[in-house]
Amino acid sequence: MNINDLLKEKKITKYRLSKNSGVAFATVNDICSGRAKIAKCAADTVYKLSKALEVSMEVLIADAMEYRIGFETFKSNVCHKVKDLGDIDFIIETLESDEIRSQFNKKWYPEAFYLLAMVDYLSRENGLPLASEYQDIRSARLREPIYPAGVLTLGAVSGSDTPKTECLYAAIPEFLRFNIIESEVRNVY
Repeated sequence: MNINDLLKEKKITKYRLSKNSGVAFATVNDICSGRAKIAKCAADTVYKLSKALEVSMEVLIADAMEYRIGFETFKSNVCHKVKDLGDIDFIIETLESDEIRSQFNKKWYPEAFYLLAMVDYLSRENGLPLASEYQDIRSARLREPIYPAGVLTLGAVSGSDTPKTECLYAAIPEFLRFNIIESEVRNVY
């Protein structure tokens, strides 16, 4: 939750936050406007603001500290999670956490689409109905296709588009819907 959301939730103005925390109004204003990054502030500033807002320092800086891993690593992590949890538990955990919507709202579209494609694929494989709360996301797709890194590497080394063509031909429909070319999600080590 960012500082502006906390101000709204607590019904506190930037001026009141400055007074209650002892942090200069200019600093509070810069943080709220995005001119200053809260994660770059001195620890005592973050501490004072968190106390005035009655939240932990971690809550105050959580949004600023979010780190996005590479897409290939993300895909691998998802596939390993499916293997570790099993299809049904993976579907349940993903839907309960609403991570698909969270990724989509962050505009991390490849990750959101990959998760939704995985849930839809596993639902089909297990004879389950599709989760209805993601219809808006299902109507979107990436502009450019994303191929597995290994396929792109093989194509570059061989100087041929054959690996991409073969991968596209074997693509799982739920992934292809989002322009993600994925043909193997089960064979992970």
